Amino acid sequence: VYLLFQALHQISQRTISTASRQYVNRVPEHQKLFQEDNGLPVHLKGGAKDALLYRTTMGLAVCGTAYVLYYLLMSSVPKKPN
Repeated sequence: VYLLFQALHQISQRTISTASRQYVNRVPEHQKLFQEDNGLPVHLKGGAKDALLYRTTMGLAVCGTAYVLYYLLMSSVPKKPN
């Protein structure tokens, strides 16, 4: 029983000690990128991924607005009696 407890203790200590990772501080890199004056708005300075996300969001917003306006128009027009 003692050996089992000792083995479990060693395994738990090993997984805890190896779980810590070394992280690189990238804040200065990002500050330089986002403060650079290159004529782009801040929400597009991240590259192609940001541009794709922006265009998708704008597309969904336009489609949603058109959908709402269509149903607002349809609900404001009275139906013809049969």
